[in-house]
Amino acid sequence: MTLGQQQSLRLAGIDEAGRGPLAGPLVVAAVILDPAAPIDGLDDSKKLGEQRREVLYAQILERALAWHVVTIDSTRIDRINILQATLQGMRQAACGLHPDAEHALVDGNRVPPRMPCPCRALVGGDALEPAISAASILAKVTRDRYMVDLDTRFPGYGFAQHKGYGTPDHLMALARLGPCPEHRRSFAPVRKALEPGMFDP
Repeated sequence: MTLGQQQSLRLAGIDEAGRGPLAGPLVVAAVILDPAAPIDGLDDSKKLGEQRREVLYAQILERALAWHVVTIDSTRIDRINILQATLQGMRQAACGLHPDAEHALVDGNRVPPRMPCPCRALVGGDALEPAISAASILAKVTRDRYMVDLDTRFPGYGFAQHKGYGTPDHLMALARLGPCPEHRRSFAPVRKALEPGMFDP
């Protein structure tokens, strides 16, 4: 199927935010854009400032034909691993779209199994395909808001600043405070923080 043919279909873009952090959820979004209601300035969410992402987030919710966001918590990530969590989340996000997608493009190099429609992986797709860019923005804004809220529930880790990534400040807080319930215990730095004697003087 050519890109031109795809453009005549309901094309879903699918992307995630939060594969690499040591804490917090993985968030996956799927978006079908409306050709009759274009959105200017869509791009890879990592290339956009926070304020611009928030503006585009509101426009996507208002103008998209369909969108669906899936959140996968740290407990499930630990149970099935981050790759399987990502693939399952992408499938769930696609299945949650109404109207249904007729074709899907996922950011990355792996097509999730048992997708509800034909699907293709596109490396760097969040910067190439507007529907994937839109999904990237929904996923990142949703996750960033979650991490800001998490900072109020578990102060001291700096979640509002680093969003759970393994920055030096986060690693120092992890060593000082130990993991909180939102930390991913299957990730090496968190496992290390749980080792006996880690916090002995």
